[in-house]
Amino acid sequence: MVAEHVGLSPAAVSRVLNNAPAAKSIPRATQERIFAAADTLNYRPNLLARSLRRGRSHTVGVLVPELSEGYTTLVLAGLEQGLLQAGYFYNIISHHHRVELIEQARTMMIERAVDGFVAIDTVLRTHMQLPTVTISCPDKDAWVTSIVLNHRRAAELAIDHLAGLGHRHIAIIKGQSFSSDTEPRFQAIQHAAARAHLKLNPALIAQLESDSPSHEPGYFAAQRLLASKAPFTAIFAFNDVSAIGAVRALHEAGLRVPRDVSIVGFDDVQSAAFQNPALTTVRQPLRTMGMLAAEAIVRQIAAPADRPADRAAGAQGGRQVMVDPELIVRESTSPPPASKKPAKA
Repeated sequence: MVAEHVGLSPAAVSRVLNNAPAAKSIPRATQERIFAAADTLNYRPNLLARSLRRGRSHTVGVLVPELSEGYTTLVLAGLEQGLLQAGYFYNIISHHHRVELIEQARTMMIERAVDGFVAIDTVLRTHMQLPTVTISCPDKDAWVTSIVLNHRRAAELAIDHLAGLGHRHIAIIKGQSFSSDTEPRFQAIQHAAARAHLKLNPALIAQLESDSPSHEPGYFAAQRLLASKAPFTAIFAFNDVSAIGAVRALHEAGLRVPRDVSIVGFDDVQSAAFQNPALTTVRQPLRTMGMLAAEAIVRQIAAPADRPADRAAGAQGGRQVMVDPELIVRESTSPPPASKKPAKA
């Protein structure tokens, strides 16, 4: 219709409307006439037909455990920024760590012609046939690029900070069993404690037990620590959300933060600086990790031959991009009380 309106061939009109390189040979006045006709006729490109012709949908499938304030939100902010800058959109599915939902989501997105996947804190149990990037979940598949945190450095920052303040009895709030960060971070904490000549008391290790993204799991974990009767002067929590819940449990037990018990969180979510007291935390560069994932997936989609599996058949694992954490010291940590015994119920 546009071609008929301006009296040109559909091929010439297509070149202009799609900003093809060949459009440079068409006079500027003619191009403006084509755009004016398209506007008059309310022309809209058929994106599905265009994607079928080009073999790409410019859409990425994103798998996340859940959507809530905290870790996932900050990663998605960086991922979205990077994808939009590259001209990509994304479809997102929350699977709540249910294996069957992960497989269903994967199949559903493939049927909707996504160009690749980004999996955030998601264990992929089957081979992904499309370009894939994971965040906080190292993958041995040679087709996968993994964005991971330097957990050893993160643990050293927190433990060295508490030990430097004089804390010797440190309680640990460990992540949920289904989180891909839980075991590598706990192993890093054990290493950092040994390095600082601290002995972790098994009675002072409480694991988050619920898949709720709220503060409740941290609240109940701190209650179990208090009920253990084992003395402690500091808590290193798996994330900021659980640390905030732990503060509430301590306050209810008549303990003050940081005067009686110091607390270190993890992630540095947006609300961490606005807690009372403001939360000392190990900052993951979550937004940067999301942007790195966007750059990696777009690069893989654009040049699939550059994927690790194609470069080196029989490779033992995909490419890892490791990022470093940063300790943010605020008001929730201080030296332990010299004249008082460590906290206990």
